[in-house]
Amino acid sequence: MNLGSDGLLVPRDAVALLADPAAQASTDVRSRLGEVAALFADDLARIEERLLAATRQGMAPSTDAAQHLLAAGGKRVRPLTVLLSAAVFGQAAGVAATVELGAVSELIHLATLLHDDVLDDGLERRGQPTSRRLWGNAVSVLAGDLLLTHALERTSRVGISDVMEDLFRTLRRLVDGEVVQLRGRTQLDPSEETYFYVARNKTASLFGWAARAGARAAGASASEAQTMGTFGEELGIAFQLVDDAIDYEGDTGKTKLGDLREDKLTLPLLRTLATRPELLRDVEAVRAGDDGEPVERLLVAVRAGTGCRDTRQLAKLHTERCLEALAAAPAGPARDLLASVARELTGRGR
Repeated sequence: MNLGSDGLLVPRDAVALLADPAAQASTDVRSRLGEVAALFADDLARIEERLLAATRQGMAPSTDAAQHLLAAGGKRVRPLTVLLSAAVFGQAAGVAATVELGAVSELIHLATLLHDDVLDDGLERRGQPTSRRLWGNAVSVLAGDLLLTHALERTSRVGISDVMEDLFRTLRRLVDGEVVQLRGRTQLDPSEETYFYVARNKTASLFGWAARAGARAAGASASEAQTMGTFGEELGIAFQLVDDAIDYEGDTGKTKLGDLREDKLTLPLLRTLATRPELLRDVEAVRAGDDGEPVERLLVAVRAGTGCRDTRQLAKLHTERCLEALAAAPAGPARDLLASVARELTGRGR
């Protein structure tokens, strides 16, 4: 075991594995993230208990819809970000406030998924039918609202006022990002400015909150927490960029051009359209429900061009920015692990 300056006990072989590119090549991303999560297994188990309890507190069928989504699983990256951010500033495992905030980060995420599936007419989530498909749109919206109320209540109980205020600001940003994205349903907007606005507000803002909340729970100063927030937001942007590249790069279990069918123009396609504007006709056809040749033409065009490569390069840039921000945090095994998590998340699909 390795006792770092922050007091966190971390197995030496785990740190070595995560820092070794050759070792990374031998296992998949989920396995490596699992190794990191194993170091925080007790706290993650406590978070999972809180998530399950939250989905059970309320009226059916909204509780049923929430439990259905929770049971579909997930990487729990946001709770892990909270835990690791707290550990970076010397907090030992098992602190109730940090566990609560870890649960809050996932409750917010789950709530947004329940709402997103209604807005996007989603049919499948994490390999399972969406809650809206099983219980209808109204129940899915109410299930999301239920989880949001639990998240706010738990944050209030923690009693760190600026974390609560920060959460309100983050929720407003989530809404703003969704509103801008919704404009695409009536107005095709092939601009990268809009794409990055949505990515920063819909995805990255919650990563930023998770990192700041963990730091503040561990006693970090406001300026230290802000630096961690920069880490989280840059990580969130890189995370979204990689997700969007994967959608075009191969068979990931997603419906072909799933984002486009939901009226979302992501960066690989935007970069392709910039050099081949004639493909806008195919974009409009897919948006109108054509599942035939336009889909295949767009897939071929994106894969043959530089859209995915450009997206990966930008993900690398934002990963570097998040690691630069993290470098200002206290050195130690926890910081090394958080850096490893960032690299794993932004290297998926390779």
